Amino acid sequence: MAEGPPTTARALDRGAPTEERQWRQVASTTPLLVAAAVALLLFLPVALPWTDPAALGAWRTLLVAIVVQGIPFLLLGTVVSAAIGAFVPARVFARALPRNPVLAVPVASAAGVVLPGCECASVPVASSLMRRGVAPAAALAFLLSAPAVNPVVLVSTAIAFPGSPEMVFARLAASLLTSAAMGWLWIRAGREEWLRLPKGPTGHAPGANRLTEFRRGLQHDFLHAGGFLVVGGMAAATFNVLVPPSVLDLFTDSPWLSILLLALLAVLLSVCSEADAFVAASFTGFSRTAQLAFIVVGPMVDMKLIALQSGAFGRAFAIRFSSATFVVAVLSCLLVGGVLL
Repeated sequence: MAEGPPTTARALDRGAPTEERQWRQVASTTPLLVAAAVALLLFLPVALPWTDPAALGAWRTLLVAIVVQGIPFLLLGTVVSAAIGAFVPARVFARALPRNPVLAVPVASAAGVVLPGCECASVPVASSLMRRGVAPAAALAFLLSAPAVNPVVLVSTAIAFPGSPEMVFARLAASLLTSAAMGWLWIRAGREEWLRLPKGPTGHAPGANRLTEFRRGLQHDFLHAGGFLVVGGMAAATFNVLVPPSVLDLFTDSPWLSILLLALLAVLLSVCSEADAFVAASFTGFSRTAQLAFIVVGPMVDMKLIALQSGAFGRAFAIRFSSATFVVAVLSCLLVGGVLL
């Protein structure tokens, strides 16, 4: 007996866009990740009885401190980001930028200061801007600056480094310098064949419910970025507990090695920008300039961003752009750190 036509739900699921399927996958696996994290914290001493109780207690304390401090800022950042994505048409940004790409780059970089959003949303926003005719150089500058210098990130940096307002100004200056330099570098040396221009709708889906878009965007960004925050916190706590001070001295005694190490860690840990300052502050054995490199490089170049850029703009672009951004960001930190820190 032949099957009848698929139900509406099944038909919608088959035709659902990739982003919707990814959101469902994240939502379905989140309870398992949360349960695994709780079990790890509660039962690790039982599972590993040979471990040093003091070291294990210090590890758990550091992990909980990093996560608890970072979650409020992560939630606030994703709320604002989801609201912008659901209620503010992208054409608003396109109309606000100068048509001259050279002038549009610094304007787009500065726009990141007043338009909060985490790096998880920066690639879709940049892709949307390009589809609406914004110059790629300006869209890429915004992609780099928005997650690095928005108000939520700057406030979290001030709290993570109490009594050190120079860290906030250094992060702002180094991030703006990097984003603008990369935009101008794209104008000067970028090639069209490297960038696979995104295709897709130029506005909200017809008849889409804005509250539904807001809810889904908030859930996706918070659950996705929250997982990276926990993983980053675990890595930072492990690093602080297991790595002997004698090993750290090999890096802390050398300004160049310490800066490069924390810059590479920022790429590997992929901590959300709303919470990365708390992770950076936990690396107490490193210089302020090295910690600056961690919080400047991370929101611009990390593993999840490289993957997102590869999917949106092509692998050739992601490899070249991420590599150049890493170098420019490190040089910017050296320059700004030498002046302000």
